[in-house]
Amino acid sequence: MEAFNAACNEIAETCFAQQSASKYMIQTLVYHAIREKYGLSAQLCIRAIAKTCEAFKLNKKVQPKFKKHGSITYDARILTFKGLHLPHPQVSITTLEGRQLFNLSICAYFATRTSRVQGQVDLVYRDGKFFLYATCDMPEETPLEPDDVLGIDLGVKNIAVDNTGTTFSNEKVEAVRKRVHKHRAALQSKGTKSAKRRLKKVSRKESRFRTDTNHCVSKYLVAKAKDTGCAIALEDLTHINQRTVVRKKATSREVELGVLPTPHFHYL
Repeated sequence: MEAFNAACNEIAETCFAQQSASKYMIQTLVYHAIREKYGLSAQLCIRAIAKTCEAFKLNKKVQPKFKKHGSITYDARILTFKGLHLPHPQVSITTLEGRQLFNLSICAYFATRTSRVQGQVDLVYRDGKFFLYATCDMPEETPLEPDDVLGIDLGVKNIAVDNTGTTFSNEKVEAVRKRVHKHRAALQSKGTKSAKRRLKKVSRKESRFRTDTNHCVSKYLVAKAKDTGCAIALEDLTHINQRTVVRKKATSREVELGVLPTPHFHYL
């Protein structure tokens, strides 16, 4: 993983110098040198080039930088699952020393979906453990023919407010943020070994709580829309800074009079 991301950083220098995100062009320039220098297999080298070009394509004004334990995307040529339906499943992964077998621990949610694994798999290193993020091909439900529209307004003070008046407050999330921040500050001020171990345990606690809260709100809104036969409309805030050309204190009355651009919506 460290060799892979070091290779990505070197490839990024070429992308930036050439101002190109073309995988074909970059491959012709760096392929043999990267393989020889970092010992990557042919397909791992291709994946490193692809990862770098995709990152550079997002913003060509900045040279991408990759952390040494950044994720690796594996495809069927360099990763194969073995016996996912058996009591002791394994995975075969291409490494710098060739193919190696590793034992797998499958979470309960994924255990019933192992037959639906499709496409690429991401190898992620987090908190001293390796995780494989696999994509599953799930059957699509019959498309809903909506009779009405459920409008959703997203914000900071309130996570979301729908047009029926249901409000999802951000107060609990903010309270958790303050509590976690205070707890981390206290542990950091101590600086003891036990305090550092505790800091690792509370790492990303706030982020996990936010993610869970957003997930619960999303599930509720989708279920509500399905039960009422509604489509979901979210305000499209893309390029809102460019569209809004008046002072921040402009009133809703100005919107009605057409002084401000009217909100745009996209439908889910």
